Amino acid sequence: MTTRKDIRANRSLPGNERVIVQLWRDPLGRAGMIGVCLIIIMAVFAPWLSHFDVAKMNARAKLSAPNAVYWFGTDHFGRDVYSRIVYGARVSLIVGIVAVGIAAGFGYLLGMIAGFFEGKIESFIMMVMEIIFAFPSILLALFIVSALGTSIINTMIAIGIVNIPVFTRTVRASVKSVKSQDYIANARSIGLKKMTILFRHVTPNVLAPFTVQATLALSGAILTEASMSFLGLGIQPPNPSWGSMLSDARKYMEQAPWLVLFPALFIIITILSFNILGDALRDVLDPKLKL
Repeated sequence: MTTRKDIRANRSLPGNERVIVQLWRDPLGRAGMIGVCLIIIMAVFAPWLSHFDVAKMNARAKLSAPNAVYWFGTDHFGRDVYSRIVYGARVSLIVGIVAVGIAAGFGYLLGMIAGFFEGKIESFIMMVMEIIFAFPSILLALFIVSALGTSIINTMIAIGIVNIPVFTRTVRASVKSVKSQDYIANARSIGLKKMTILFRHVTPNVLAPFTVQATLALSGAILTEASMSFLGLGIQPPNPSWGSMLSDARKYMEQAPWLVLFPALFIIITILSFNILGDALRDVLDPKLKL
């Protein structure tokens, strides 16, 4: 016999503490949490963790190998690579969070409208999403930045736009799945209004896949920003960016391999941490996927 407690448990997401505990018990989830937390700490406390001004040049220390003073060495301008890596984490996280926020906000709204109301509205929304989705994300982002101009704000807008279709499709699919459940039919049969059903019964059950998609999209946004900066259409100097650091290091790969090693390493660690955390979070929020 199904109790009220069971019904509430099936219709609600796990509490925050329960999710964190379950993630911590999973070895991959624990690794993802530690990696993401370390990146966040590095970004938040960048002014205290860095050793030098990221724009300060020192001709005497140009292309110095890693040592006790310059932990990650220096670049061709004599700038401290470690300090630029630390501040680069802040840039990557800000761009990723804002871009995903833009994509998630518009994608959630459009997905809810398309999935719940259907008809011509759904057809039009999904047609626009399919057109955007047809373009390779990096090419579309580069085109948008080229049209708007190179700046950190335009970079965030471009990355946000190219990710809207992913969130729209995810939310729409979740809404359609929830609408087919018996309790939605029961809610309609007792005369509940559409908006009441939407906010009280549909929205809570869409948050799980939406949260997972947002976590995974962060790694994609950070990688896109690094790619755009590598090509010279992302974060502009003197702001440090892991992608632009890789681009500048191409001429000195043989002479100073650390210029390539450390930015690439932190890009890999950051993207891997978010992907691992997203996969673990998906298993926690939807245990059926483990079957």
